Amino acid sequence: MQGGKDTAVVILSYNSRNWHELFLPKIIAEAKGQYDVYVIDHCSTEPLAPFLQQYFPEVICIRLKENHGFAWGYAEALKQIEATYYVLLSADFEVTENWFQPLHQAMEADPLMAACQPKIRYYKDREYFEYAGAAGGFKDSLGYLFCRGRIFDALEKDKGQYDDDIEIFWASGGCFFTRASVYHELGGLDPDLFAHMEEVDLCWRYKNAGYKIGYVGNSTMFHVGGSVISYGSPQKTFYNFRNSLVLLWKNEKMSTLAWLFPFRLCLDGLAGIQFLMKGQFKNMIAIIKAHFNFYGSWSSWHRKRKSANQWKTNENKVGNYKGSILIDYFLKKKKYFSQLPKDKFL
Repeated sequence: MQGGKDTAVVILSYNSRNWHELFLPKIIAEAKGQYDVYVIDHCSTEPLAPFLQQYFPEVICIRLKENHGFAWGYAEALKQIEATYYVLLSADFEVTENWFQPLHQAMEADPLMAACQPKIRYYKDREYFEYAGAAGGFKDSLGYLFCRGRIFDALEKDKGQYDDDIEIFWASGGCFFTRASVYHELGGLDPDLFAHMEEVDLCWRYKNAGYKIGYVGNSTMFHVGGSVISYGSPQKTFYNFRNSLVLLWKNEKMSTLAWLFPFRLCLDGLAGIQFLMKGQFKNMIAIIKAHFNFYGSWSSWHRKRKSANQWKTNENKVGNYKGSILIDYFLKKKKYFSQLPKDKFL
């Protein structure tokens, strides 16, 4: 399915009518002939098409007949949409005036730019950056992820310190502006990840193939957060730990995995003990389940690793951090990105 513009803004929706009532008017108003808006009805209990036709006739609605998770929904929907660029936009995002053009210009200016993201601030406390993406994503030497503006649970107030445009390691899946041809060429989102880190997995493949990921500081959005899986829930813990192992196994060099993987298993064990000491038994069990799920499906993940290896050509290491964000945050008490040593960033 192809609209009239070169960009398709694609919103995956599962029982998200309340978010559409709140946020679609601004998304449509900002379109101004710049992009087509698609809402993907991810097998909602009440079909969205009649509601969209009545209140938002400009929107193109595609209904999926099944629901196998966030990553699967987008993967299936994008097979049906033809465009030069996709913007994967979560239903609980509020756009701001002129959010689109800076991102579009960044993609147009550099054919090696495979994806980019805007500045993401917290909808409920609007002066602060938001957990899922903030001002661009990075990866440390142990494979842990963090952002400018958010390291673990420490959120920074936006004082204009990240209004620049820079290259990063991963872009937020909440507003993921990507080149469609590269997306399909490198296999797209992995539906087996279900939810969480699926965009990091894709960005890692982009980087291994020599492409760039960008952060554009003069485009801003606000994110409600926690609408797919609530923060701090055992379900989120399960996918965070399971998918972290999957991403390492699929994308990291085997020479690095030889020492990193056993070390990460030990660190996951320590995290489980920490949950136990806090009385968070369900989260501790979620880590155990995450490991057994990974081991039980290892042959499948290993096949995906072999498939991903075909795209490893000229690895782009920009956005990697040679230090340990765990040591910096928990031992050295460096809570903010500006406190991290600049010489450790590639």
